[in-house]
Amino acid sequence: MKKDLHPKNYRKVAFKDMSNEETFITRSTINTKETIDIDGVTYPLIKLEISNTSHPFYTGKAKLVDTAGRVDKFMSRYGNRKKAL
Repeated sequence: MKKDLHPKNYRKVAFKDMSNEETFITRSTINTKETIDIDGVTYPLIKLEISNTSHPFYTGKAKLVDTAGRVDKFMSRYGNRKKAL
């Protein structure tokens, strides 16, 4: 087996879903500058926009996330297209 094949900084890291404030701890080599205290232990923190606890596929709840008005923009352009034909 090759020496030094695996990364040296493999450690426990906290991932936080910012849409529902859910936090889970797993092992990772990702670098971060932020930390979080969970049960008296300090972990490096990675912030996520969406995870399995908030994704509509896993939760079974369809949730439309439209921050830039893309759906309205699409409907104004192409929404009445079928009526015009």
